Parts: sequence; structure tokens; C-alpha cells
Amino acid sequence: MIGAGRENMSITRQCQLLSISRSRLYYKKKGESALNLILMRVIDEQFLITPYYGSRQMARHLRRMGYCVSRKRMRRLMRLMGIKAIYQAPRTSTPHPEHVKYPYLLNGLDIQRSNQVWCTDITYIPIKRGFLYLVAVMDWYSRKVLSWRISNTLDVDFCVEALMEAITHYGKPLIFNTDQGSQFTSFPFTNALKDHDIKISMDGKGRWMDNVFIERLWRSLKYECVYLHHFECGKEAKYLIGKWIDHYNMNRPHSTFDGQTPHEVYVNRNTLNGSTHPDIPLAA
Repeated sequence: MIGAGRENMSITRQCQLLSISRSRLYYKKKGESALNLILMRVIDEQFLITPYYGSRQMARHLRRMGYCVSRKRMRRLMRLMGIKAIYQAPRTSTPHPEHVKYPYLLNGLDIQRSNQVWCTDITYIPIKRGFLYLVAVMDWYSRKVLSWRISNTLDVDFCVEALMEAITHYGKPLIFNTDQGSQFTSFPFTNALKDHDIKISMDGKGRWMDNVFIERLWRSLKYECVYLHHFECGKEAKYLIGKWIDHYNMNRPHSTFDGQTPHEVYVNRNTLNGSTHPDIPLAA
């Protein structure tokens, strides 16, 4: 909109007409410093061990490790990573009226087959010069990862893309469970579920156990892949994470299922009494 090639109007005048400062015009957003990237990796590793650490306790932990950090910095970095301490906090604020919350539908529910309940979550992925976000859609019963996407922002688009890919390849679940993150309470995401007549379930605030299986997936992924490879770039992260997820689905025995893989459990539970259940398509 603003350009130096306008003959009759200077850059200063163009900025005045648009009510913006010249400094804003030339400003270029800087990435996180090398130290902050190191701190974010340490925070991520520690959060897997102590998910109840808030910014104050995390700052104390890092200071004990020799880093000179403040709680303010911890709060900003944890917010940037999408990390929140898990604890039962008092209700001190009222949600925005347009920020719709849905009840948790899985209490006491007997989950006996694939595509009965799906769940999703987002996690932070460190790379050499920055970080990415990973979203995955998982079948609750079999623990199979049905789809996933990587993004450099926390916009809702990559979450909707992962959801639609899972529906395209595997049909639809009866219930879809998420946390109360802004991506999953947004209109694009909830409307996509409603358009397919999928019941929406949301975890209680701060209750990580409500979505425990995908939290365990993140732990396995990070210890078995992310922390071992120290990704150089997004392309390498996408390739190696995809390779690990394929291995997890197809070849990695799951202790819960007597050594069967998530894919084997998903396919076996898609066939009920010798015939295919109408609501549950066979996996490709």
C-alpha cells in the first residue's frame, strides 16, 4: 500500500494519511534469541516431567540450573509455547461470551471400538533456529494417529486441515474430544465438527487426564524422536516426525493391547461380529 515510487507523495506523508508511524513501516519482527530457544527446549523437557510447574516454579527450576531468568520471561515463553500449568485453579474470570465451551462427554463412557471417540491436541516442537507446533488427531480406543499437521503459528487453519484429513480417510467419530484451547473452541473448528454431526466434548479446565492418551503420545514422540534428533529445520522435523508416527502406528507394539500395534487394533475393532459396522469404515 505504501511505496517509495509515488512521485507526488513522500513516505512520511503516506504514513500520516494512514495514521501509522514511519518506524512501524520499517520494523521487521525478530525471531527469538539463541538463549530463549535454549530456554524453551529446557522448559519443554521439564514440562513433560512436571506438568504442574507454572511460570514461577519453572523460573526457580531454571535458576537452579544456572540460567538467570525472571518469572516474566518464563510467563512469556510458556505462553508462546502454548504451555499452561496443570492444576485446579479458582474461577476468577468469566469466559468471553463468544468463546463457547462444551461439556466433557467421556465420564463413565465405555469406549469399546474404533471411531467411537477421537481426540486432538497441540504440542511444541523445537528446531535449531526456532520452533514449530504439531497437532494430531488420534482414535481414542486404538491410540492410532489418524492425521497430523505441522505449523509455525498457532492459527486454527492447520488444526482444521488435520481434522478434515482424518474424516476424509477414516469417516467420522461419534464424539470428538479436545481441550479448551482457542483453536478448538473457535468457530471454524467447532463448525467443522457440527457440519459432520459429530458430538463435541471438551476437557475440564486444567485437567490433562481428560485427554490423557494423546498426552502420552507426546511424551513418547519427544523422548523417542524429537529430543534424539535435534531438528535442523522444519523440513527435517516433518520428515522424521512422519517417519516416527508411521512406525508408531504400524510397527510399535502397545503394552495396553498385548503387543498389538495401534493400526492392528484399529482395523480389528472396525469389524464387529464378522461384518463391518456401518458407522466405522475400514482403514486403508
